[in-house]
Amino acid sequence: MKTTLSGLTSLALVLGMGMAMTGGAAAASITNKDAQAQVLSVTENGDKIDVVVEPGATVTICPGGCFVTMPSGDRETLSGNETIDIVNGGAVIK
Repeated sequence: MKTTLSGLTSLALVLGMGMAMTGGAAAASITNKDAQAQVLSVTENGDKIDVVVEPGATVTICPGGCFVTMPSGDRETLSGNETIDIVNGGAVIK
């Protein structure tokens, strides 16, 4: 089932996910370097959600690993310790 979130709901989800990751657990850090908001499709533990990353914002996701579809259509498998920039809708993994 695909759940699409928007506006304040997405922001609350992203902030909540980021706050949940501060307990020392590894998690992927994704920064949007583009001038427009980007939407990532994240599948973790069989649950799929869309995560909105505003321009210049950084989100922390996937503490236990996940699959992410970037706005460009690129698909990435994350283990939860990556640092990623979104550039032109695609992933640049550092």
